[in-house]
Amino acid sequence: MEKKKQAVVHSENTNVNNDDIRLNKYISNSGICSRRDADILIRNGKVTVNGQPAIELGQKVKRGDIVTVNGKKINITKHVYVLLNKPKDYITTTSDEQNRKTVLDLVKAATKERIYPVGRLDRNTTGVLLLTNDGDLTKILTHPSSNIEKIYAVTLNKPVLADDLVKLLSGIELEDGISTFGEVAYTDPKNKAEVGVKIHSGKNRIIRRMFEALGYDVEKLDRVVFANLTKKDLPRGKWRVLNDKEVDYLNKLAKR
Repeated sequence: MEKKKQAVVHSENTNVNNDDIRLNKYISNSGICSRRDADILIRNGKVTVNGQPAIELGQKVKRGDIVTVNGKKINITKHVYVLLNKPKDYITTTSDEQNRKTVLDLVKAATKERIYPVGRLDRNTTGVLLLTNDGDLTKILTHPSSNIEKIYAVTLNKPVLADDLVKLLSGIELEDGISTFGEVAYTDPKNKAEVGVKIHSGKNRIIRRMFEALGYDVEKLDRVVFANLTKKDLPRGKWRVLNDKEVDYLNKLAKR
């Protein structure tokens, strides 16, 4: 049987040398998905190298060849990490059929690379949102098993009873199972309609749903911490690129 020709890829990343690189890593470094999802694309025949279907998960590629995913040529890109202080009325998607404003409208000037939100915030939820083209990191930060810490400032329509704070810590029965807060407390003893909440869950609208189950309406929900990233000194609607220390911390989270 004729030995398969190894693929070779063109790279624009100055950190990549002439050594072979695994195909799934190359796809991940292009920013479109994680390595695990890249393996699925390869298995499903969605990837070609130099015009030939890539069928070996361990296949390696080199500088100079052409890799396509779903018929579109890809290249390794430099990883970019952008922190946004999300305002209200922006949705956390890359596009919207109803032409509503998206968070990508706010970060257009941040980079020429294609970046994506890490997880979602409701349209009316504000605060810390990370956007990146690092597919592997995104997969880890959004996976339930990673237990990434998130802290929110919550304003309710009425004072929260102390007994209900205990219930929120003990567990609230919802349609998708029992959910709990890691921590919950009044942020100001004189205003019991405002509380701070720490969670690790990635369930959709979990904070709003838990309070609603106890008869409260969430009037304001602001994420103040995500994976140790804060919006300190970052005005609403503004963005900044993560510094090296912050990126190193996220990479450590991904490897733990």
